[in-house]
Amino acid sequence: MTKRSALGKGLNALLPGDDEQEEARGRDYFLCPVGAIKPNTYQPREEMDDTALAELAASIREKGILQPLVVTETRPGAYELIAGERRLRASKLAGLTEVPVILKEASPQDRLELALIENIQRQNLNPLEEARAYERLTGEFGLTQEEVAAQVGKERSTVANLLRILNLPEYAKEDLARGTITLGHARVLLGIENQEAARGLRDEIVAKGLTVRQAEQLAKAIKKPGRSGPRKKAAPALPDSYCRTVSTELAGYLGTKSRIVQNGSRGKLEIEYNSPEELKRLLGIIVIR
Repeated sequence: MTKRSALGKGLNALLPGDDEQEEARGRDYFLCPVGAIKPNTYQPREEMDDTALAELAASIREKGILQPLVVTETRPGAYELIAGERRLRASKLAGLTEVPVILKEASPQDRLELALIENIQRQNLNPLEEARAYERLTGEFGLTQEEVAAQVGKERSTVANLLRILNLPEYAKEDLARGTITLGHARVLLGIENQEAARGLRDEIVAKGLTVRQAEQLAKAIKKPGRSGPRKKAAPALPDSYCRTVSTELAGYLGTKSRIVQNGSRGKLEIEYNSPEELKRLLGIIVIR
């Protein structure tokens, strides 16, 4: 199997066509012992829903496997899975000793690419798993982002954006894998250079259930000069009428002019004196009383 022929047709390239079915059944299609099949070394999927797997196992027990697994032979009598990871796991849960398989030749690159395509077509991968698979294709096998995009049927910009999420801090990667944050949230966090500020924003996203749009607005505020974290709501300034009342009462009590000067939620209290003797008198009132 060449890379071009296999990936150009997607999963259909793995299965025999109508003209090949009879020949394939005799040559490539057979019942294989479950214990002889090794999971795909290049399987990009890391997480599987246990409940969904149990439901598939129940269906297999009742109706059997409707679509064969695809394997490649690694040595006589030993096989490695190319496609059908969920079916293999569910078959083991269902207690099957044999499963129907189709035998195909596949290089390590083919196994990664075809497993990736299978999961993408069925929307089984979370963004982090998909990004790691793209990283292996570009890193281990030397494909360009354009080549990866062409093989999986996506835009190059989509592949590039997914690869960027691998630069996220570990806590954010875990959030993304669990679905605590979305890919949109991850892109917002990537735009913040200050790691402390990024962590603060992530905490706000999770605690308040912020939308991507709300996270973007907070990120803009963080990027402004002098900002190093999510914007905190400033405490309100005291009403002017209250300040005037306090100043009047204090002046009557001290017998001298006083005033409150505000600067946002902060401020200072000013008390006037005209001589050292008056300062001593004021101190006596304030300190002793």
